[in-house]
Amino acid sequence: MENKITPITILTGYLGAGKTTLMNHILTNQQGYKVAVIVNDIGEVNIDAKLISDGGFIQEEDKGNVVPLSNGCICCTLKEDLMQQIVDILKTRKFDYILIEASGICEPLPIAQTITILSESLEQYGLPKMCKLDNVVTVVDALRLATEFGCGEDLVKEGIDEEDIENLLIEQIEFCNVIVLNKVDEVSEEQLNTVKAVIKSLQPTAKIIETNYSKVDVKDIMDTNNFDFEKITTSAGWIQEMEKDDEVEEHEHHEEHHHEHHHDHDNHHNHEEGEAEEYGISTFVYTSRKPLDVVKFEKYLNEQFPKSVIRCKGLVWFQSDYDMSYLFEQAGKQMKVSETGYWLASAPKNELEQMARNNPEILKDWDDNVGDRMVKLVFIGKDMNKKQIIEDMDSMLVK
Repeated sequence: MENKITPITILTGYLGAGKTTLMNHILTNQQGYKVAVIVNDIGEVNIDAKLISDGGFIQEEDKGNVVPLSNGCICCTLKEDLMQQIVDILKTRKFDYILIEASGICEPLPIAQTITILSESLEQYGLPKMCKLDNVVTVVDALRLATEFGCGEDLVKEGIDEEDIENLLIEQIEFCNVIVLNKVDEVSEEQLNTVKAVIKSLQPTAKIIETNYSKVDVKDIMDTNNFDFEKITTSAGWIQEMEKDDEVEEHEHHEEHHHEHHHDHDNHHNHEEGEAEEYGISTFVYTSRKPLDVVKFEKYLNEQFPKSVIRCKGLVWFQSDYDMSYLFEQAGKQMKVSETGYWLASAPKNELEQMARNNPEILKDWDDNVGDRMVKLVFIGKDMNKKQIIEDMDSMLVK
């Protein structure tokens, strides 16, 4: 029998953005596919009652976490191992598409990793490749984003638990192929343009579909052949800016041995020149070859970090932990610093020479005094005072 590869689409987006509406829309217009649906939490599902019928092939023990759907769909909740659920669905051979609705409080990356590992590892167990990740779709509520990022002047934040929302929204926008920008009728044109400028600064490559009531063409969601793990993990705006900055710096390196660089890209990856500036969205990279004072940096994060910064991410280097590199991540109010391993410059000389022979790339951004140690942060924000941020960062450096 011919081996069929079942495509999988992940739907993500914050609670209330319109994922379930989109799911119901797809299930009603599924263009001949027999779709199996996996959701994170059955309490959140609200699949349209008309789509549910008696499941002929569901065994008794499955009843707890499987909801049969009338048009050949099955809905299981993500209670057990995701890989196992996918394999079980594939084994039934009754479905030719799998749709995973990630809960609103879930990052899409781990789910994408699981599916990618599964599709590649089946072969190791002597099984033919049976599934592939086809698309990662993030549903964004235009009104909420306008409120969240201060695009609306008098929009009231009612009952929003702010702490994690911005962080999740940003991670969901950064890791996807398609953004369904929903409820566009509920915002003004100015707000909509600002929201789009924010989205493009965070995720310059995803396709943006503007809609109301999650009405989209199913072929933009299913069987798109869009997903490429390598591409999607390097497509976020902050990574693109970091890479552009590397190119600028390499060019400058030949001309000067200047220690401080602050490069400004002003979002030139936007389609229309000046579109981002018009809505106050800008991006710049702060780089220094001097370490930060950790006490001053912590105080800055707690007391002075500008609200105008939507996303900041990159490498930090502290005087107090000279040989360790750290990753700093900020999204909205959430900030974290985590160890990312020792700077190469901390390795013994003979090891370093060996590494440089094997990978000459590591020396292209090398400083004679400090090696690869550096502070390098991408700032993406709305109406940022770039000059002030640079002055503040400079004041925390240990000279």
